[in-house]
Amino acid sequence: MTRHTRILMSVIYSAFIVYLFVPLILMVMMGFKDSQFIGFPIQGWTLDWYTGVFQDSEVLGVFAYSMTIAVASTLLSLVIGVWVATFLGPNKFRGKLIVFALTCLPAVIPGIISAISLRIFARLLSIEPGMFAIILGHTVHNVPFVALVVMARLATLPKSHIEAAQDLGADKVVAFFRVTLPYLLPALIGAGIFCMLLSFDDFVRAFFLGGYEPTLPVLIFAMLRSGMSPEINAISTVVLILTAVLGLWAERSMRRMNKGA
Repeated sequence: MTRHTRILMSVIYSAFIVYLFVPLILMVMMGFKDSQFIGFPIQGWTLDWYTGVFQDSEVLGVFAYSMTIAVASTLLSLVIGVWVATFLGPNKFRGKLIVFALTCLPAVIPGIISAISLRIFARLLSIEPGMFAIILGHTVHNVPFVALVVMARLATLPKSHIEAAQDLGADKVVAFFRVTLPYLLPALIGAGIFCMLLSFDDFVRAFFLGGYEPTLPVLIFAMLRSGMSPEINAISTVVLILTAVLGLWAERSMRRMNKGA
């Protein structure tokens, strides 16, 4: 690589970083603006919008509602995804490719199509719009991601570990819980955090499957319809910080576990 090429690549990379972070920086800045309206110039700064977020019982309630849905759908996705991965990973059978493709299908279907089909399916099962319907929809969407991550981790598990456990008297179930599951833990943490963020951030399925109580993205959408406000920026900034902290914790945890493996 020549010197000019390195300089060009550095400029392109820097431009990409600016493109990536400037909108986020503007969003955070507007949350500190001492005005009812979004825009420049910023005449004064205040923390009122942020303190207001933590004092707003509606926002806190919606946040807890969204987090409950995210945690519940993530746990269900992990259980089903691990089961699918352990079934598809080591086993060879006719039609495995078709089963694998069907497993991955919910992850590639456009969100609006998925939301409409899930709404019809929920109505067919007489499931009322609300928390349970959203958890069902998010679980269907998240399972392929868990299965893919776990299958990738499962492929690196040495067979000798399982064979050693079975030689010591462990049956398949005990070997799974004592050997396979601990080995999969870094993948489960990564997949779990990813699914939780997907669920928490989802708007389309929550909009179609939700009842009268909105999730946080639906609430922000409703607030946007009445105009931009620094309060929305403050809510978004709090969510951004929590998401970043959660992602960093997951990354450090997985790296530590991989080093110890």
